[in-house]
Amino acid sequence: MIQLDTIDKTLLGLLQKDSKQTNKELSHKLNLSVTAVYERIKKLEREGVISHYVALIDKKSVDKAFVTFCSIKLLQHTKDYVVKFEKEVTKLDEVLECYHISGDYDYLLKVIVADMDEFREFMVKKLTTISHIGSTHSAFMINEVKHTTAISI
Repeated sequence: MIQLDTIDKTLLGLLQKDSKQTNKELSHKLNLSVTAVYERIKKLEREGVISHYVALIDKKSVDKAFVTFCSIKLLQHTKDYVVKFEKEVTKLDEVLECYHISGDYDYLLKVIVADMDEFREFMVKKLTTISHIGSTHSAFMINEVKHTTAISI
């Protein structure tokens, strides 16, 4: 595991706020040379600390503002059931996130679609066709109170 110094942590914070900042802009904020900033970013990428750069899209702008959290319980916790479910759920475009969790349910999915009709279609024609699902429970988002992709470092 890479040891991050204060400058690395500050740099990561700046990049999480806006990854399109130029190295020159970052160098002014960090009081480093452009080359030093470039080298630090390359090191963080090489070490896997920075894994991707993405554009975050406003859900309403693309008519995908209906967010649902689906709890999934498998029939059994055998390796075959787990592997098959995980393989199948990763193919579903509507599923943005999938977590294997502890507690009453086995998985928690974050599903994003246009509306209730599209969610029903997703459940009936896609999710519930995955074998070995014992039960599901869905909770619909009423209001997004906090949403961030930035990790506090």
